[in-house]
Amino acid sequence: MAKESMKAREIKRAKVVAKYAAKRKKLKDAGDFEGLQKLPKNASPIRMHNRCKLTGRPKGYMRQFGVSRVMFREMANKGLIPGVRKASW
Repeated sequence: MAKESMKAREIKRAKVVAKYAAKRKKLKDAGDFEGLQKLPKNASPIRMHNRCKLTGRPKGYMRQFGVSRVMFREMANKGLIPGVRKASW
């Protein structure tokens, strides 16, 4: 389980990215790299980190399902993910 402060930090970054998205696109299209440098660091979407939607775990994230590998395995064992069968794990 991730710390609440880390989850809050990611939410804050997502808001900043959304706020500056149009301005970043405009500056990139114009080739104004000095203007891009003046934007806040967290305005870049590359600084966002994928986290499990259920636990907030940053590692072992499966993009296709939006959860970590641990939660994926638990959900697959319970039959909550359709089309996934237990093999030899």
